[in-house]
Amino acid sequence: MASSPVDRAERLSEPDHPPDRAEPLTDAREMTIGIVLFPQVEELDFVGPFEVFSALRELGAPVRVLLLAEQSGAVTCANGMRVLPDLRFDEAPELDVLLVPGGIGTRAEAKNPAMLAFIKRAGANCTWLTSVCTGALLLYESGFARGRRVTTHWAFVETLRARGDIEVLDGPRYVRDGRLVSAAGVSAGIDMALWLVGQLHTPELARKVQRFIQYDPAPPWGADRGACAPRPVF
Repeated sequence: MASSPVDRAERLSEPDHPPDRAEPLTDAREMTIGIVLFPQVEELDFVGPFEVFSALRELGAPVRVLLLAEQSGAVTCANGMRVLPDLRFDEAPELDVLLVPGGIGTRAEAKNPAMLAFIKRAGANCTWLTSVCTGALLLYESGFARGRRVTTHWAFVETLRARGDIEVLDGPRYVRDGRLVSAAGVSAGIDMALWLVGQLHTPELARKVQRFIQYDPAPPWGADRGACAPRPVF
């Protein structure tokens, strides 16, 4: 019998391999999450996870969410939204989580030495290194996704596969390979961020965050392709 949306949400909140998950951070220490911004970044790629992590803070968890960019001025996103970063790359503190969103701007950023240097530096010591959509390209170009298993937006799968030394899965909402976690396109970053809350804290708190932001997707129109796999890949 087909499972209900509630049943699927419950399963997605639980890690498949609990012994292999990172140790949850204690409530005594503030967690710092850095989200990278750049020109032509896709809005929902970072706004979705930002909402999840901000809701975590609203529920009492000691978490700081920072928007980070190469320059201090406003960043114009792919659909015209203008966002002010909190800090420049050279001002960023040590991070527990680094999130690299996607968007058409990743093509230029893949050739930007400052962007790649920051991802290398910040990603070297963080507990979780994550991407949404075509942000996986920047994880590849900075070296972290080479030889690893990832996912990305369905329309970018073959382009990323063409790099050669990377396994790109088409279908899962998000994929974990060690401390590297990549989400598929746009809205999938919300799913990944909720799963990550369950790793950093507890699945119970992740469920509270999910309820707080009223995240229970039931889109009115079916997808025109086989939709996404109902389970993540670990």
